[in-house]
Amino acid sequence: MVDLLKAEYKVDVDWRPYYLRPDTPPEGLDLPDYILKARANGSEERLQSLADMHGLKFKSTERIYNTRLAHEATEYAREHGKINEFHRVVFRKVYADGQDPSQWDVLRSAAEEVGLDVDDMQSVVEGGKYTAEVVEQVRYAQEIGVSGVPTYVINDRYAIVGAQQYEVFKNALAQIANMKNK
Repeated sequence: MVDLLKAEYKVDVDWRPYYLRPDTPPEGLDLPDYILKARANGSEERLQSLADMHGLKFKSTERIYNTRLAHEATEYAREHGKINEFHRVVFRKVYADGQDPSQWDVLRSAAEEVGLDVDDMQSVVEGGKYTAEVVEQVRYAQEIGVSGVPTYVINDRYAIVGAQQYEVFKNALAQIANMKNK
């Protein structure tokens, strides 16, 4: 969907980090009962429907993952001109294949798939090069009111929260264009 928006509207898309649960330990957490109950009541049917509509595989996550390494590895991919490709592969590994993005084997596999130097990526990320940058980006997201993922921020002013259908984005972009023309 992001690729379609980029093609149809000539928008730039920039992926930025945000922690839903900043207190998540490195090994992750078991899903809380309220999430398990919501799933039992069909809370993920909409996500499955969206995935089906776009011909994508979808697998519910089984834990709350610590995504710090994934966010920092994404900054490495950004620096090397592969952020969109890396992001897409990591999402597929998590939300289609059920893999844990806090594990180096998952991140290394994603990096290799998009042509990044996996040893350099791991060494640089473990050396802390991107830690402060990710912390600052998360702080900024909190400052502008981000409270869920995904959140799409348009023109640093308008937000669309959650996995939405393409029509939601088209309508929002049309409304924003109309406001600019007035």
